[in-house]
Amino acid sequence: MNLLKKTWFVTTSIALSVFLAGCGSGEAVEDVAQYTSEIENIDIPNDVKVIGFGEATHGNIEFQELKKDLFQALVVNENVHVFVLEGDFGGAQQINQFILTGNGTAEEAVNTLDYQIYRTEQMIELVQWMHDYNRTVDENEKVYFYGNDMQRYDYSKKGLLDYYKEVNSDVVKEYTTQLEHVSNETMRELTNSQLKELDATMDSIILDLQSNSTAYITRSSEETFAIASQYAQIMKQRTQLFLNDSEYATLRDQYLAENLQWIVEFEAGRGHDKVLISAHNGHIEKTSASLAGYKAMGDYLDEIYGDAYFAIGTDFIDNTFQALNGSSGERENYTLEHHDDLVDAFSDVEENVFYVDFKKASASKELATILSTEQKMANIGDDFRSWYKFTKMFYTIKMIPNESYDSLIIVKEATPTTVID
Repeated sequence: MNLLKKTWFVTTSIALSVFLAGCGSGEAVEDVAQYTSEIENIDIPNDVKVIGFGEATHGNIEFQELKKDLFQALVVNENVHVFVLEGDFGGAQQINQFILTGNGTAEEAVNTLDYQIYRTEQMIELVQWMHDYNRTVDENEKVYFYGNDMQRYDYSKKGLLDYYKEVNSDVVKEYTTQLEHVSNETMRELTNSQLKELDATMDSIILDLQSNSTAYITRSSEETFAIASQYAQIMKQRTQLFLNDSEYATLRDQYLAENLQWIVEFEAGRGHDKVLISAHNGHIEKTSASLAGYKAMGDYLDEIYGDAYFAIGTDFIDNTFQALNGSSGERENYTLEHHDDLVDAFSDVEENVFYVDFKKASASKELATILSTEQKMANIGDDFRSWYKFTKMFYTIKMIPNESYDSLIIVKEATPTTVID
């Protein structure tokens, strides 16, 4: 192939890719505004225990703001007192201490998660609001913050060793020595032999907690014992992810579901019968539609809770979002336009952000057909390349909306977050 023909071929291929990426546009449906509502007016079925909120990207202001807006609405409308984030369990306990005691600042608390995607003004505002809200209510009305992820060591390790200082000082030195090489900074440098040794250490600690539960609870409390035991489980899970790298995604979503179930049961014992879990769309949806082939957390939750699990997805039309360029290692802004029959059906709605309850929307024959037909719905992780936007499979997942979610929040125009250094 000569240079001229090769240049023509490449140019044509790129142009065709751009054209195909924009295909799949639908038409606006008349009078759809009647099937939408503002976030503050969201109404969740009474028998729901777990409300899942998915975000189509980790890098948009609107999706991060929705964490606070949605939680505020659920506190008022649904008596929800528990917020769970797809974030480190140990770090989230530091945030929980901040919103309960006021020690430190909201920014310092957010930084303990050790996730760049959450180092934003929007996350700080959420945590600060929870702190301020708790200053205005009685003890039984306070809100609580959790993480259900297991990809970090530091604060679970600290919480576990601090607990042992309280209940069994004789073993603190031994466990401290055994865990001294384990940290967020060094964890990816651990050899397979070290990981197996660490896994055995965590088994030993878990067994010690189980064998001495009565004595330890007497020296502390049932709640602090339960949280310490969960710290140990989180460290065990983190280690298992390293030891089973080929099954990382599968194991992680299984653990996300197990940890959320632990939080639900723990908080139910304190009189809180509903929780909100905020995570990526891919973890919230119920059908494990990702081409990666693993079972999603939302699929597990649907099996465990049935109708008591209510999944809210998100989607967009015009979007400039922030994500990590895996090639350069730098965070960059990317812009794309997304269309499918579902988001385009609501394109004439005036509001930029609005809520669509699928049960209510199904009263429209047109919408009912769209909701029960496969759509390419937005799904962007924290790793992106400029060329991804030319092919829909890199930023959408094929799914049937009313099987994957119970409702959807649409953002017509989304803007990028800024990570605070």
